[in-house]
Parts: sequence; C-alpha cells; structure tokens
Amino acid sequence: MNSTTLFYIIIAIICINFILDKVLSALNAKHYNDAVPAELDDVYDETEYKKSQAYKATNYKFGIWSSLFSLVLTLGFLLFDGFEYVDTVARSYSENPILIALIFFGIIMLGSDIISTPFSYYKTFVIEEQFGFNKTTKKTFILDKIKGLLMTTILGGGILALIIWFYQQTQNQFWLYTWGIITVFTVFMNMFYSKLIVPLFNKQTPLEDGSLRDKISDYAKSVGFNLNKIFIIDGSKRSTKANAYFSGFGSEKRVTLYDTLVNDLEEEEIVAVLAHEVGHYKKKHIIFNLIASILLTGLTLYILSIFISNPLLSNALGVEIASFHVGLIAFGLLYSPISEITGLVMNHFSRKFEYQADDYAKNTYKAEPLITSLKKLSKNGLSNLTPHPAYVWMHYSHPTLLQRVKNLRNT
Repeated sequence: MNSTTLFYIIIAIICINFILDKVLSALNAKHYNDAVPAELDDVYDETEYKKSQAYKATNYKFGIWSSLFSLVLTLGFLLFDGFEYVDTVARSYSENPILIALIFFGIIMLGSDIISTPFSYYKTFVIEEQFGFNKTTKKTFILDKIKGLLMTTILGGGILALIIWFYQQTQNQFWLYTWGIITVFTVFMNMFYSKLIVPLFNKQTPLEDGSLRDKISDYAKSVGFNLNKIFIIDGSKRSTKANAYFSGFGSEKRVTLYDTLVNDLEEEEIVAVLAHEVGHYKKKHIIFNLIASILLTGLTLYILSIFISNPLLSNALGVEIASFHVGLIAFGLLYSPISEITGLVMNHFSRKFEYQADDYAKNTYKAEPLITSLKKLSKNGLSNLTPHPAYVWMHYSHPTLLQRVKNLRNT
C-alpha cells in the first residue's frame, strides 16, 4: 500500500461516517411527528409537544449545516495539504520534536476553536435562547472558552509532551509508559474532577440541612451507603436543563445535584434520582466503565505503537517529513471505524447499566417518583419521545424514556 491509497482510505472513512450519521439523523427526524405512546401522554400538553417538535427540527437543521461545513473544511484541509503547511510553520520555530508537536497541535486546536466558536455561539444564544434554555451570559461564554483553552493547553500539552518524550526514549515500547501515565491521570480525574476542575467553571455548595438532606441521608443509611458529600451546583448559570451525577471513590465519593434539578423536582423525586445514582455505584458500573476505558486506551496505544513509526501515515496527509505528531492524526482518522464499534459496545453496556440502576432504585426506594422525575426532566429538556430505534442503537447511552418507564412499571 502506498501513501496515495492510504489518503483515499482516510477520505472514504470521513465521507462514510458523515453519510451514515446523516442517514440516521434523517430516519430519526421522520419520527418527530409520531404519536406519543400512551405511557407518555402526560409528559407534554399539545402546546409543549409542538414546542418540543420545533426544537428537535431546529437542532436537526442546524446539525446538517454545521456538520456539512465541518466536512467540507476537513476535506479541503486534506486535499490542499493543510497539515503540510501547519507542519512547516511549526518547524520554522524549532527543531525540537516536542516543541514542533506542541506548536503543530496548538495551531490546529486554536484554528479549530476559532472556526467552531460561531456555531457554538449560535447554538447557545440563538437556538437555546429561542426555546428558553439559555442562561449563559456572553461574559460566561467567553470565560468558559478561555478556561477551556488554558486547561487543554496545560493538561493536553503536558501529556502530549510526555508521550513524545517516551517515544523518543523507548520507540515501540512507548505505549506502555503512555498507558501508565494516562491510567494514573484517568483515575486521578475520576477521583478529584469535581473537587479540582468543576470549581473553575461552577460554584458548588454543600446541600444545607433540612428535610431534603434528611431524606437523602435516611435513604443512604437504609442501603448501607456512606454519603456525606452532597453538593448543589449552579447549573442554572448556563442552562435551565437539569442533571445529577455521582463521582469519586472511597472518601472522595460525592453526589452533585444541579440547582435546576432541585428546583424542578419534588423531594421524593430527587431521592429517587439519587437512588438511581447510588445503584450505579452499588452495581460497580463506575468501576466497570473506568476499567473498560483504561483497557480500550491500552489497546489503542498498542495498535498505535505498531504503525506510528511507518512514514506512510505522515505521507498520507501530504507531509513529507515523517513525524510522530502528524502520524498521530492520520492514525486517529484511520482508527475512527474501530472507535465507532467500541463506542457501540460501550453504549450497549451503558443502556444495560441504566436499567440496572433503575431497578436498584425501584427495589430500594420507589418506582413511581423516579418515573415522574424522568418525565419532568424529559419535558423540561424538550426531549424526543419517539426516536428511531437505529438512532437509539447508534447514539443513545441511555434507554429511551418509554423503555425506562415500561421497565420501572414491570413487576
């Protein structure tokens, strides 16, 4: 195989991924106007359902144009040797492979962010604003961008520099050292993300004493779950949409509730949502996901180590001087079909785990408040109640609302 053949394989992968995604989205869009299942007829009234349909249609059209723009830009960058140009610019500043790579990815990251920002701005301040979701100020939007770029530069740049250094020192064995570093980083972030990273973007406050905390504590004690750290996060500073999540292990485990969730739900419903999150912990789903992520990372890095030294990877992107950083991008593009497959497998397990967590909440607390909470959250988020099965299979990490309600009511 020569570099030209590899180049066209990359082009084919990008185009096939785009076509597959658009076909699935079109199939899904055809179901927007389906009749609401009888089990969910209390989620929306007629006005709200029309609003949800309009929201879905608006996002669908926006998704077509934004992804089409991204496709054209990506293909243009490949066809007109954009990577060769960026690599030349990076090499004009340094001869050190690590610095070249950092400059190379820095240019691409910054350029990508500048190009994607107008779409992100439109999504936030036009679409989300139009349907009453947006609470983000322009100041918050800009600060989030700056903080995100700084974090990517510091953390991403640091890890990339280490990876290249390992490659220079050990060549084909670099994947083992890289795997070790990423594993430590992943475990650390799972433990301390809420404590160290979230405060950079949101304010977290301990849930104050009162009937809600008492009910949560009583439930936690009833299932032998030591839970002292319950936090409220100011999600309302960006959106009216609600959420809750569990993070950390051991003494660092905590539950974070969005203030929008606390405002939208009754106390029994909040406890039911919490019971679902406890179910994930009790059923070892968090450990499974962490281990699966680490193993998949190791597999990817091992495969990368086999091919990264082959100059064909760099040559396929039009770069004559073989380099680790360009080969990394070519490998990422070629590996995307495998990533899609592993993503499908992980989504399958994720949907299975959601059923298990729902069952845990039903068996240790109550099914009905969890059902009503799911319905309220779907209504407040203008969720799609009738998605196409193929779209669900490909993209959903959670079962549909209808599937979850049926499962919870199944005795």
